[in-house]
Amino acid sequence: MKLAAIDIGSNAIRLHIVRVFDDNDLVSFKKLEYLRFPLRLGHDVFKKGRISIPVLDKFTKLMWTFKLLIDLYEVEGYSAVATSAMREAGNGEEVVTYIKNQTGLKIEVISGEDEARILNKAIVPYLQDKHYIHIDVGGGSTELNIFEGKVLKKSESFQIGSVRKLSRENRMAVFRQIKDWIKSVELTKTKNVVGIGTGGNINKLYKLANKAPNSTLPLTELKGLRAYVNEFTYDQRMSMLKMNPDRADVIIPASEIYIKVLQDAGSDQIIVPKVGLKDGLVYELFEKVSGKHLEHIEFLQDY
Repeated sequence: MKLAAIDIGSNAIRLHIVRVFDDNDLVSFKKLEYLRFPLRLGHDVFKKGRISIPVLDKFTKLMWTFKLLIDLYEVEGYSAVATSAMREAGNGEEVVTYIKNQTGLKIEVISGEDEARILNKAIVPYLQDKHYIHIDVGGGSTELNIFEGKVLKKSESFQIGSVRKLSRENRMAVFRQIKDWIKSVELTKTKNVVGIGTGGNINKLYKLANKAPNSTLPLTELKGLRAYVNEFTYDQRMSMLKMNPDRADVIIPASEIYIKVLQDAGSDQIIVPKVGLKDGLVYELFEKVSGKHLEHIEFLQDY
């Protein structure tokens, strides 16, 4: 079985195509294709409230490209979802209809709650019998989830992200909201809370740390990485740290969110499983297509 997921975010749009091996108790997923294109819908929406015609033109071409790949791989099913930027776009419904008419791809604009639920499917395989706070920093929003073992206890979405430009006053106001929410779930009374980080920026910071696979990243080291990257100019981050342009300009504000949430939660470490919404989408899609509930998941590396 082959499945495809399209994640339409505020900072980039991703296509993920996998082959599924269903061996009764163990279901394995092997990547066949992964494409990430830095189309920033959030730049339009968070400034002007709408997606502009030039951006819509690029968006349509990109969806055509994804549709061709989906057809070429002959997938049995696909799921295309849009998050923060499309949720807030004044012409979001028009864009969804236009893309459907032009390419045949059906896009679902999901809520912050649904986004968190799908993400949870991707991280649950990495959870043990501990207390966790899951932090997913996107371009336009940040999703926080509280886990006890593999059981989700609380979720909340906050309008702060790596692309959304907020005044210092508004940014601090959102940070106060996050702190109050963490207090309300009484996470600070729990000892040994472990952070879980998802999103392109924490993945890049983890890579810069040169950690062994499945290692935890101490909060002190994360702070040091942020300070290290902050010493480089935008151009130096691209030339010397090998960052893409759309990563180089947002990694510092994104890292601030991860650090602030970990501090508020009383956590001194974070794990970075390098999964995202795209992974949760294919897991959920498999369950819908097969009628099975996933218990044991394995993601096969390229070989």
